[in-house]
Parts: sequence; C-alpha cells; structure tokens
Amino acid sequence: MKLLKRPQIKPTKGYGAALHILFVAVLPLLLFALVRLEFVAVAFLVVLLSKWRMFALRMRHWPASIRANAVDLMVGFSVVAFMSLADSSQLIQIAWAASYSLWLLFIKPRNSVLWIGIQAMVAQTIALVAMFMIGNEADETLLVVGSAAITYLSARHFLAAFDEAMARSTAYVWAFFCASLTWVSSKWLLYYGPISQPALIITVIGYCLAAIYYLEHKDRLKRSYITQFVGLAVTIVLFILIFSDWSGEII
Repeated sequence: MKLLKRPQIKPTKGYGAALHILFVAVLPLLLFALVRLEFVAVAFLVVLLSKWRMFALRMRHWPASIRANAVDLMVGFSVVAFMSLADSSQLIQIAWAASYSLWLLFIKPRNSVLWIGIQAMVAQTIALVAMFMIGNEADETLLVVGSAAITYLSARHFLAAFDEAMARSTAYVWAFFCASLTWVSSKWLLYYGPISQPALIITVIGYCLAAIYYLEHKDRLKRSYITQFVGLAVTIVLFILIFSDWSGEII
C-alpha cells in the first residue's frame, strides 16, 4: 500500500507564506491593543486561538500536538501577563510586544538543536517568572502544579531535539525536582524585584544542566566544563540563599 504524505499545514511559500508572516507580525500589536483596552482575557484567548492548528488533527493526536506547541503558548501567555502587569507604563508594554515579535519571527521558526534549546529555556524562564508574579498569593498547590507543568513541557521540548530515548522520564525527574523546590520555597516566597527566588534558582540550575547536556551530545564535554558549570550553579545558588532577606520581604 502506498502511503501518502500529509501536506504541511504551515505555508512555506507564495501568498500563504506572506499571509502567515503578516499574521505573525500583527499578533503582538493586537495583543498590545487588547491589553491597553483592558481586554486581558480576550488577549489570552487570542494567543490560544493563534494555535488552532493544534486541534486540526484527529483527537488522539491532540496530546502530542499540545505538547509540541506548549513552549510557544507559554511565551505568548507570559507576554500578555507581563503587559497586563505593566499597565502603568505604555513603553514597557511596547517593549514586550516587540520582544514577542522577535520570538515569533526569529526565534520560534529556528529548528536547529541549539535554537530548540534556547526556545525551551526562554519559555521556561519567563513562564516561571510570570506565574510567580501573578500567583504570589496563590495556594502553594497551584504553584507546585504550575511549576511542574512548565518545567516538564520545557524539558520535553529541549530533549526532543536530541531524540533522547528517556526524554519522558528525564522530564519527569526535572519537573519533580522543580516542583519540590517550589513547594519548599513557597513557605517563605522571596522576590528579587519581579523575579521570585524559585524561578531564579530553577533558571540557574536549568541553564547549567542544559549546557552540560548539549556539550555531551556534541562530544565537546570535558571534565573541566562540568566543574565550571556545577561550580557556577552552586556558587550562584549559595549566594542567593545566604544573602536573601528571609523575612519574606521583596528585595
């Protein structure tokens, strides 16, 4: 039986490609306008609707499709959250809209191993920062579940670039570690400006582990690199823990 190739949904040339680029360029402006008009819920919905292709498949493929698009959704939702929290500064909102344009036009379309890793780490970082900014008074269970979901989906996106055989179990381990750290940190949640302590620690450790993993798969990892990355992570985490104001106030 001859198998027919499924046509690509994303346009690659012609008028379809031009319309796709136009839509991607207009989307950040639309989100900016909706936030300025205080239609924040509608802005979140627009981000979700922009990924309608996730559901243009048979239902059994939805989990894999959602997982594949989760990083892009996290970035979009985070940008809307940041713009809504900066309602007193139009300039900051414009900066976030411009950053989202950069993500959509230059970062997200890249499919090399390095760029997929960058996508995962960027999404994880800003999604964690946004979650703790919005949910600083939320129940700790919601923070733990949110942290686990964000880090799991980011790890799956990162590991997919390497065809990792144990991608699912590795992502589960990373998500469990981050959820546990969030649970412990939520007892006395500290902030360094807009960035929460757990988001900062997870980001530092995550970047170091990702760099080690990347170098290992490129056969460029040396013992000295491991020592440097581990030493850097430990030094930064210890600095954060030692010099934090444990009274629970924002620094």
